Amino acid sequence: MDRQDKVLLAVSGGVDSMVLMSLMVEAGYNCGVAHCNFQLRGEEAVEDEELVCRQAEKLGLEHYNVRFDTAGEMERTGESVQIAARRLRYDWFAQLCTNHGYTVIAIAHHADDSIETFFINLIRGTGLKGLTGISVVNGRVVRPLIFASRKEIADYAALKEIPYREDSSNRSTKYLRNKIRLGLIPRIKEITPQFTELMAANVQRLTDAQLFINRAVELIRDRVEQHVDGLIVIDPADIDGSFPRNFVVYELLNKYGFKGDVVDGLCHALEKGETGKRFYSKDYVAYTDRGRIMFAPVKDEDTCGVDISKEMIKAYCGNSVFFFRFTDIDNIKTLDVPANIALLDADKLQFPLHARKWRDGDSFIPFGMSGRKKVSDYLVDCKVPMAEKNRQFVILSGEDIVWVAGRRIDDRYRITEDTENVLKIIKETM
Repeated sequence: MDRQDKVLLAVSGGVDSMVLMSLMVEAGYNCGVAHCNFQLRGEEAVEDEELVCRQAEKLGLEHYNVRFDTAGEMERTGESVQIAARRLRYDWFAQLCTNHGYTVIAIAHHADDSIETFFINLIRGTGLKGLTGISVVNGRVVRPLIFASRKEIADYAALKEIPYREDSSNRSTKYLRNKIRLGLIPRIKEITPQFTELMAANVQRLTDAQLFINRAVELIRDRVEQHVDGLIVIDPADIDGSFPRNFVVYELLNKYGFKGDVVDGLCHALEKGETGKRFYSKDYVAYTDRGRIMFAPVKDEDTCGVDISKEMIKAYCGNSVFFFRFTDIDNIKTLDVPANIALLDADKLQFPLHARKWRDGDSFIPFGMSGRKKVSDYLVDCKVPMAEKNRQFVILSGEDIVWVAGRRIDDRYRITEDTENVLKIIKETM
């Protein structure tokens, strides 16, 4: 980011983004302000919006406001609130950049956010890249405050009398980030008061290590990756035997969107000498073939089929990821769940389950109905756009569709008064 850039500031009304707006104006940057109201917090969100507008006008900045039907979008796509909100706001930011000539989008993430991201990724499972926190620059998105701690930002706001609002949802432990922020990190700070500064230095060292690895991997890629008849081919036998092979394979495939769990399964298939087994990222399908890895872009007609054993807790299917958890009926507090969650009678299911894209001729008995309905007709009734139809997955038990993923379960597999064990499936979009 330099003085020639026209900077779009993402301002929520919280202390971080309000300080960012003040600093950017004081530094003399050419800025505009974008504020998103996700309409999830009622009057509180309206007051956030009003504060941002007042302060932007006071500073002489052009400002843009949008109100999203986030709940409706979650219902339509089956996405979680975080994923839906992130997609909505970044799509809107991109639109503002195109329409008004902004060259940079500035986000108010800071050092504590980066440290929290480290722990989120560590808990969920990640490679080294996931431990490097939040990047300072990602395309046209920049994070000018990443060097500063939350306390330093709050102290600056108090010193300069910068107005801001507290988001009440930040005090909720419903979300993993808040559990880490409010529960884990304060306990660590009791042991190590300089924790924020130490972790910031650790994250920087991990980032430097990842940059070094990135360059080394590209040198290896030049030697071992071939492009043959529309396929990308990697022969692990060409990787130097002194290198940790599976780690190198992961780094090579990560460029194409393959996740850690998927690469682990692929490497296991290679070790067992399996041929023809398929593994999916969002845009690519990889095959094991006589000790080699062959992959290509996913074709529209590819079903992206994946078998799901009873032991699996996660499965990647095209652009979707499914999480699986067994529990007993006594642990289910409510049956009123979002569309991206399915609660199924586990004792009626036949394993392995199978996830794939829907296809012509598929049918099921929608929850609450007694008659069979074609999936194609159901999607038409739901007014699902063609692009989404092409990405629609179904979960099968034997020959039965038990869930049109993110939309409706099959009535035969619903929870009843006789249900004892429940399979909870959560669908998220990558």
